[in-house]
Amino acid sequence: MELPKDAVLLRIFFGEKDHHHGKPLYEAVVLEARKQHMAGATVLRGPMGYGHSTRVHRSSFLEISEDLPIVIEIVDTQEKIDGFLPVLDGMMKSGLVTVENVQVLSYGNGKRPKETSA
Repeated sequence: MELPKDAVLLRIFFGEKDHHHGKPLYEAVVLEARKQHMAGATVLRGPMGYGHSTRVHRSSFLEISEDLPIVIEIVDTQEKIDGFLPVLDGMMKSGLVTVENVQVLSYGNGKRPKETSA
């Protein structure tokens, strides 16, 4: 799979307790992204954060949170990200989704991405 130099970063924020059809939401999203042949997905688990409720979720030795922040990052073409957004919308009950333009400097075996013609 190749990525163009000009790509899009999809960033998805939600809580660890969120599920979709009996699976953790992060697992369901990553498996769906793979099924749709997206370039790749990474799940990040945060030790602390808060969202629209302003309730702080944190991980510490004295206090165990079962709803730590989760962030999934997916980089792919604008077209693939646009096609994935309606699917993602159907999977999420709450959270934050952002999209930003990025430049891919390297992907896979150190290969330089293809320049896109504008």
